[in-house]
Amino acid sequence: MNDIITEKLMLLTEGAKYDVSCSSSGSQRKGQKGLVGDTKLPGICHSWAADGRCVSLLKVLLSNACIYNCAYCVNRASADFKRVSFEPKELVAITMNFYKRNYIEGLFISSAVFKSPQHTMEQMIEVIKRLRIDEGYNGYIHLKGIPGADQRQLDEAGKYADRISINLELPTEKSLRLLAPEKKQETMFLPMNYLKQKHQENKKDLKKYSFAKPFMPAGQTTQMMIGASRDSDYSILRLSEAMYGNMAMKRVYYSAYVPVVENNSLLPSTVQSPLLREHRLYQADWLLRFYGFKAGDILSDQHNQLDLEMDPKCHWALRHMDLFPIEINKASFEWLIRIPGIGHTSAQKICQARRFGPLTYENLKKMGVVLKRAQYFILVGGKYYGQIDCQPDLIRNQIIRVDPKAKNINLNQITLDQIYPKLFGGLS
Repeated sequence: MNDIITEKLMLLTEGAKYDVSCSSSGSQRKGQKGLVGDTKLPGICHSWAADGRCVSLLKVLLSNACIYNCAYCVNRASADFKRVSFEPKELVAITMNFYKRNYIEGLFISSAVFKSPQHTMEQMIEVIKRLRIDEGYNGYIHLKGIPGADQRQLDEAGKYADRISINLELPTEKSLRLLAPEKKQETMFLPMNYLKQKHQENKKDLKKYSFAKPFMPAGQTTQMMIGASRDSDYSILRLSEAMYGNMAMKRVYYSAYVPVVENNSLLPSTVQSPLLREHRLYQADWLLRFYGFKAGDILSDQHNQLDLEMDPKCHWALRHMDLFPIEINKASFEWLIRIPGIGHTSAQKICQARRFGPLTYENLKKMGVVLKRAQYFILVGGKYYGQIDCQPDLIRNQIIRVDPKAKNINLNQITLDQIYPKLFGGLS
C-alpha cells in the first residue's frame, strides 16, 4: 500500500473503534469451490462467534467526513481533524489483501454520512457487491446501515451482507433531540422493521424453495450509547426488551460514553465508571435474553439504576428476599436459574441429579454452583448454609467483601494498531 492509502486506513480504522456492534456470530455460510473465504473459519478487531470462536474483522469506516453534527461523536461536522474517504475499489483491495495474508476473517464496514444517507449507503453497497461478485469473496460481512437509506438499498444490502445493523445512537427521542437534532428515532425504527420483515419472509422462502437466496442470514443488531445523556438504566433495558420482542434483534450493544468533546455544556465532562456501567447493562441484557427476566423485574421507576458493585441478578434477589431462600431439591428449572450463582449449566445438572436422589451441599460444590453467592438464597434439604442472617444489607455487604472483582473490570477496546503493530509497515 502507498502512503496515502496507509494514512486513510489508520484514520478510518481509528474512527471505527467506537462502534462496538461487530459480533460475527450467526452466519453459517461454508466455503465453496471457486470462491474465496468462508464464515466458519476458526479463529484489526477481535469478535466472537456463536460457538465461542475468536475471529478477526477489519473494522473500518468508508469515510469520516460527516454532514451531521452530533454532539457526542468524534466524527461530527464541527470537529477539527483531517477528513478522508476510501473509494470503493480501494477498500475492496485492502480487504482482499488482508484476507489473503490471513490478517482478517471478515469485514465490518461503517461510515460517517457524507453527501447524503442514500449516497453513503450506495457507496458501501458497491464495496460489498464488488467483494462478492468481482472478487468471489465468501467470508463474513457486517454492514452498518444508514438511517434514511431507501428500501431498494436495504434489499440490495441484504443480498450481500451477512449482518446489517442500524444504530439507535441514544435511548430516547428526547436525548436524540438534545444531542443529535438532525436525527430522529423514526428514521431508525422504520428500516429496522423493514429488515425484520424481509428476514422473516426469507426464512420461510428458504424452506419452501431450493432456488431462494439468503437475505441477511445473521440477522440485525443495534447499538446505544450510554452515559452521554441522563437516561436511566431502566429506560435503556425497556428499550432493549422492545428491540428483542418487536424487532427480532439478535443483539443490542451498549457503548460506554467516554468524554471526547471539550467545552460542550450538553455533555458530561466526566462519567462515573462508564465501562463498569456498560458491563452491568450487558449482564442485565443477558438476563433478558436467556433467563426469563423482564425489564420490570430487574429495575423499576423507583429503582431505575443498576448497582455498580453487584451483578443484576444478585441486586434483583436482594430486593426480593421474600422469595428466598429456595429449596434446591424442589425448585423448578425456571426458578433455579434465577438464584444468584446458578446458571443454565448448573441448573441442568441439578435437575438431572435430583432424579436419583436428594442433593447435598457437597453435591452443589462439585456441580460448579458459585456458592459464595448462592448460599444466601438456597436451602439444601431444609438447611440454610448462609452463615449470616437472611437480611439484604448483611448479605450485600458479605457478597461485595468476598467478591471484590466487580470493581476491577477492564473492558477497554483494543485498537487495530495495538493488535498488529507492524501491520501497516509490512504490506506492499
